[in-house]
Amino acid sequence: MARYHAAVCRLCRREGIKLFLKGDRCFKEKCAIEKRNTPPGQHARRRGKMKGYGLQLREKQKVKRIYGVLEKQFRGYFQEADRIRGVTGETLLCLLEKRLDNVVFRLGFANSRSQARQWVSHGHVLVNSHRVDVPNFQVKPGDEVRTDAHMSKNPFLTASIESSKGRGVPEWLELDGENLKGRVIREPQRTDVTYPIEEQLIVELYSK
Repeated sequence: MARYHAAVCRLCRREGIKLFLKGDRCFKEKCAIEKRNTPPGQHARRRGKMKGYGLQLREKQKVKRIYGVLEKQFRGYFQEADRIRGVTGETLLCLLEKRLDNVVFRLGFANSRSQARQWVSHGHVLVNSHRVDVPNFQVKPGDEVRTDAHMSKNPFLTASIESSKGRGVPEWLELDGENLKGRVIREPQRTDVTYPIEEQLIVELYSK
């Protein structure tokens, strides 16, 4: 499966919630969910009520789209979460939260996870002063994440930081906005994931 390159607002409408895939637009009245919160497609309204497998599949698709991962990657995260002691669904979400591109987005250095993935892939992000260009790099407590020095005057980065000031930073991260860097204070917990996700449905789907 190739990465999705079509209109991302269709994905939000398909899941029925804001996935925050288009940066600032998601916080304005122009958001597709604000205009028409109906699934895309000619016959979308005729679909019957989902249950069982359909609900499980939609929940998996929702989480994949939120974090911008493909099916093979997502299955790998689930298998890793299943090996770790603890609640599998919660561990899965915590692994996704610790992705470097997600951390860059959560710190406000990018207005969407796709933009954050681009920053990382192009080598604009450093972890503990070492350049990391792998978006799925897993951060750990104590890690310092910052943008490269030449990015300080980048208009897109500046705009992202300004627009994210009102949204705040998760409690497991610490932001130093003046120096364009952040620090991982602790491991993310289930309560740090504020999206309406029923991770148990994903566990049931992969456990069949």
